[in-house]
Amino acid sequence: MYWYGRAADNQKAENADAQFELGRMHLNGVGVPTNATKSVEWFRKSAEHGNARAQFSLGVMYANGDGVGKDASKAVEWFRKAAEQGDAEAQFSLGVMYGNGDGVGKDASKAVEWYRKAVDQGHAGAQFNLGLRYLNGDGVGKDASKAVELYRKAAEQGNAEAQFNLGVMYGNGDRVGKDASKAVEWFYKAAEQGHAGAQCSLGLMYGTGEGVGKDVSKA
Repeated sequence: MYWYGRAADNQKAENADAQFELGRMHLNGVGVPTNATKSVEWFRKSAEHGNARAQFSLGVMYANGDGVGKDASKAVEWFRKAAEQGDAEAQFSLGVMYGNGDGVGKDASKAVEWYRKAVDQGHAGAQFNLGLRYLNGDGVGKDASKAVELYRKAAEQGNAEAQFNLGVMYGNGDRVGKDASKAVEWFYKAAEQGHAGAQCSLGLMYGTGEGVGKDVSKA
């Protein structure tokens, strides 16, 4: 904490990393009392020096109204700065903002554009959201095989929503060959992460013995 403070107080661009770390420490109460306002202060100093992680973090603070007045347009502004530097979390967040019309005009094609940038860096949330858009043809041409491909990539990274959706698709034979055992496999992965829909679906499959040995107690 002491040396971060010494470096951060120099107010030079090369100390932006120290300023960012101080922001995180104040946010999480590491070595100092939790103080969101202080966190915003340090994130802002670092962000103004061009630190992409701080820019993204400041965007999150504005989006949540944490330590600063809630301001979706400010969140978009800081997400954009970080996203343009290649920060995948910021690219994903910007896609969400465009998709919801939150702090910026709703624009499905812009959402897709930013999701793609994050997908190129392997961001699981962006893979899932882009897959959903391919499934519905929202801002991009409808392409079920592309949707399944993206869901699978997200699911393999542990994204519970993607795991659940793949389970549903295998269970119903929707855009993939019907395969009850595959459905069970994906429901189980999501269920272990606490996904209520997957837990319910897995319970039903144990109850009927579909894709798994019938086991009422497991159900």
